[in-house]
Amino acid sequence: MLTAALALSLLPQTAWAGGSRGSSGSTESSSATPSGGTGGDGSIYASVVTYDESKNGSGGGAGPVAPTGDWTPPACWFEPKWSPEEFEKEFRRKWDVPHFSGAGEAYAQGQDRYINGKPYEDFNKDKAGEGMWWTMVRDEARAEAGDPAAFACEGPDFWADNGEIPEVENAITPDILAQLAYSRLKVPGTEVALAPEVATKVNLPTWAWLDKATFKQVSVTASLNAGGTDIQATTTAKPVSLKLEPGTEDAQTYPASGECAINEDGSIGEPYAKGKANRTPACGLKYLRSSGGGTFPLQATVTWEIAWTGSGGTGGDLPEGTYGAEQAVTVEEIQSINR
Repeated sequence: MLTAALALSLLPQTAWAGGSRGSSGSTESSSATPSGGTGGDGSIYASVVTYDESKNGSGGGAGPVAPTGDWTPPACWFEPKWSPEEFEKEFRRKWDVPHFSGAGEAYAQGQDRYINGKPYEDFNKDKAGEGMWWTMVRDEARAEAGDPAAFACEGPDFWADNGEIPEVENAITPDILAQLAYSRLKVPGTEVALAPEVATKVNLPTWAWLDKATFKQVSVTASLNAGGTDIQATTTAKPVSLKLEPGTEDAQTYPASGECAINEDGSIGEPYAKGKANRTPACGLKYLRSSGGGTFPLQATVTWEIAWTGSGGTGGDLPEGTYGAEQAVTVEEIQSINR
C-alpha cells in the first residue's frame, strides 16, 4: 500500500525535465532561450525560464566555470506552468492507464486533491486567468545521472494566484534564477601569452599575461514571466586572478605563490617588450631544467568572482568559479660555444 505522502509525490508533477544546463554542458546562443527536454513517454516538458546569453562568453576556448567547494546550482525547483484547462488535460493524460502498482490509490488521492475539493475543486477552473498551477522541474541531465539533488523537490503540484510567490520550499525566486544563470555561464579561454613564445630557456624568466581586450567579465540573465509572476536575475562573472602551475617541481613562479592578480585595467600580468630582459616579470615563471625534447604541461587557471542582481533590489554573491587550460611549454638548455 502506498502512503499518502508517497502517493501525492507521484501525482502529475508534469514538468519532469530540466531547466538548467547542469552537467549536460549544452547552452543556447540566442538572446532569449527556454530550457527543457523530452520526457521518456515522448511528451515535452519545458521550463518557462528563459536565458539571455548575449553577454556570455563565446569562442572555441570558452567553457563553464567550476564552482569552488561542493556548491552546485539547483537541480530541481517549482515554477508556474499550467492553466486550469492545461493542468486537467495533463492530469487525465497521465492517468489514462495505471503506471505502477498502487496507482489506483494514488489516482483516488489525486482526484480528492485536484477535483473533489480537498483542497482544490475541479482543477480550479473557476479561477481561470487568476493564477496558475505550479509544478516541479528537474535538471534532466542530473536526474538521469542519478544526482540526489534532482529529487530533492518533494510534493505535488499546487496552485498560486497571479503574482504570488508561494512560501513553498524550492519555489522559484530571483535567487534561484541567479543560480540557474550561474550554471550557464561560459568564460573566455585561459591560454596565456608567453615570452619567449616558441621555446623558453633554462633559468630564463618567462613572461605571462592575459590581454584585457579578450579577457573580460561575462553575464547571463535568467527570467520567468508566467501567471503574473515576472522576475529575473543577472549573474555576472568577473576575473580576479590567474594561477600558474608550471607542470614540474623544477620551476619558480612570479610571484612565488603563482597567483597573478588582475590589474586595474582588467588585464593580468604585463606583456613582454624589448628592454625588459633583465626585469622580473609581474606574472610568469622560470624553469630550472629542460623539458628533455618534450614539453611541460603549464596549467593556467583563472578565478572568477561571481555575483548577481535581481528583481526587487535582490542580489548577492555566489561561490567563486575557476576555469583553466593546459598548454605545452618547451624548455631548452642555453647553448654555449667554447673557443
